Formats: sequence, C-alpha cells, structure tokens
Amino acid sequence: MNYQAQQAEKRRRQQEAAAVRAHNAAVREAERRRREADRARAAAVRASEAERKAAEKEAARLHAEARIAEVEALNRDLDAAYSDIDSLLEWTLSFDDFVDLASLKVVAEHPPFEPGPDGKPAPAVPEPFAPPRPNYVRPPAPSGLSGAFGGKKRHAQEMLRAESAHQHAMRQWQEHVRQQRLAYDGNVAARAKAEEARAQRLSRAEDAYRNECAERESEAAARNDELAKLINDLAFDVEAAIDEYVGIVLSNSVYPTSFLVEHEHEFELATRELRMQVHVPEPSSLPTVREYRYVKARDEVTSTQLSAKAQKDRYASAVHQVAVRTLHEVFEADRAGKIRSIALTVGANHVSPATGRPEYVPLVVVAADRETFVEFDLRNVVPSATLDHLGAAVSKAPIDLVPADTSRGVRQRGQ
Repeated sequence: MNYQAQQAEKRRRQQEAAAVRAHNAAVREAERRRREADRARAAAVRASEAERKAAEKEAARLHAEARIAEVEALNRDLDAAYSDIDSLLEWTLSFDDFVDLASLKVVAEHPPFEPGPDGKPAPAVPEPFAPPRPNYVRPPAPSGLSGAFGGKKRHAQEMLRAESAHQHAMRQWQEHVRQQRLAYDGNVAARAKAEEARAQRLSRAEDAYRNECAERESEAAARNDELAKLINDLAFDVEAAIDEYVGIVLSNSVYPTSFLVEHEHEFELATRELRMQVHVPEPSSLPTVREYRYVKARDEVTSTQLSAKAQKDRYASAVHQVAVRTLHEVFEADRAGKIRSIALTVGANHVSPATGRPEYVPLVVVAADRETFVEFDLRNVVPSATLDHLGAAVSKAPIDLVPADTSRGVRQRGQ
C-alpha cells in the first residue's frame, strides 16, 4: 500500500533531521573558519613585512581552526553512526509498534483555487470627458457717434467673423467629441472581447480545478476503501491481510542510514506462524574508523582504525539486536494475537568468494512463540543471551560471514 512507504519515509526523515542539522551546522562553522583563513592570507599579501608576518601567523591559526572544526564534524558524524548502530534495539523500545489502521484513513486536501490574473475582471472603461461646448459671443453693437460714422458696417463685419469663428469652433468641438466617442466605443468593445476570453479561461481553470479535486477525492476514497477492506479482512483472519499488516508494521521500523535493514515475510494461517527473512548490511559496509585527527605539522587529517575486536563485537551485537528487535516489533504490533510464532532468519547478502555469485548468509536463525517472548523485559536483556535462551542458531563469526549452524533444528535447540 502507498501509505506504508509514506509512513516509513516520514519516520526516517524525523530520525535523520537532528543529525543532519548538527552536521550542517558543523560544516557551516568549518566553512566560516576557512573563509576567515582565506581573508587573513589575502591580507598578508597586501601588508608590510611586519604586518605580513603577523597576518601569516593569523592566517595559519585560522586555517588550523578550520581544519580542527572539520575534524570535529567528522568525529561527530562517526559517533552518531556508532551510537545508532549500538542502540538498534533500544531505539524501538521507545515506540509502540502497534499500527491503528483506522488512523491511516485519509481526507483529501485541496489547495485553494488560484485563478491568477484571470480571477480579476478588467476595470471598466472610463466615460470620455468632453471639453466644454464653445459659446457664441456676440460682438457689442455700436453706440453713440460710432454708429453714425461706419460703426454699423464694422459691426456687421464683426458679426460675420464671430459667427464664422463660432461655427469653426463648433465643428472642431463636434469632431473631437465624435473621436472621443469612437475611441470609447472601441475600448468598450475591446474590453468586452477580452472579458469574454478571460471568462472562458477562468471557466476552463475552474473546470480543471474541480476535476483535480474530484480526482483527489476519488484517490482518497479508493485508499480508504482499501484500508476498510484490510481492517475487515484482518478481523476475519484473512491470511493475506495479516501478512499485509505485518508489512505496514515493518515499514514503520526505521533503521539508521548507517545500518539499513530489509524484511521479507510470509504468514501461514494454518499454523499461525510468520516466516521472516531479514537482510542486514554486510560487514564491509560499516565504518571502521575509530577517530579522526588533524596533524598540524603535515596539515592533514588522519584516522585511526577500530580494533578488530571492536569491529567484530559491534557487528555481532547489531545482528543480534536486529533479530530481537524484529521479534519484538511484530509481536508488540499484533495486539489481536493473530501470530502465534515467528520463524526468523537474519543474514547478509554478499558475493561468494568461492562461486563469484550473490548469496544470502544466515547469521541468526531463531524460532519464538508469542507466549514466551512477550514475557521478556527487553530493556534489561543482552540480545545474544536472549537468542541463546530461545535456542537460536547463531554464527560464531558474523563479521566473517560464517553461516549459523542449522544442522540441528532451532526448535529442537529451544526444547
């Protein structure tokens, strides 16, 4: 189911987030000091002799600090990786591995509709502002003696000129008003056309949004139907449903990136036994450095290696922890008691030096029944002792990929 992978990825991101933040902070600090050293070296080139020596000394100091910060970041990452590997069992004991399937029901979430520019209509075209209508100003009539000495004739001429000027002004005004109206009508028509196109685009966008919402609703409904079927099948002991539930539980079992684990499983209803095969990293994939150091005299970062015994003990412990952790996670998650026993093999894949072909090497083979295992207080156990108590077949040298001796059945050992 899709949500299995989503849940696993979510848990993995949560687990890694703090380590990533610490690593990034250390890297930023190392980069900051390196930049300071670069600036100090640049200052030394520009300085006088005395200043140059002082600047060189300061640059050397800052450079050493930058390298030391780099080494500190490497060692923090190394310590975090080893801490993760050494606490594989402890980590899972902090969580309840039961998965409430009903809580996995989803509700379709829809982003708000974002029409963009098409969601806002264009502003209305403003009405044209016509200039004032020209007024006809009648020339004043002559009075007194001016009317007796040709004034009337001059007045008649002024009247003709005034009327002509007024008619000309009226024609200009009318043409201006006409052009304004034509422009206005054109703008109104263009806006109407643009608005029609905008409305069509908006309608298509709304249709697309509704279709996307419907698709999300359909997907959510399909997932919820699938989940409801799983819950119902679990209640009626459908074999495939029990096996699928185990897959959901194990997808939530988040391992550190320094020790990634994969699971295979199959449930048999007739015996109510879960057969499991767990794949752990091969020994060569684990870090072997004990510590990083900065050697100032040579301006280099060196490392010291873990002792062979420390590497051997850490890998064997991790394998044993994975075995006990896997049994715990499945039994704890199975509150309904659908699974009575688990037949578990923990091993590593590698290329056989004898055949040159890939092979799976069993490092732990153990069978555990529910009634016995759930009585253990895993906060106080030593995983190797727990496996011995269960009669497990355990590799004598996991780091050398020596297979566990299964010549005697593990169930016979446990009797």
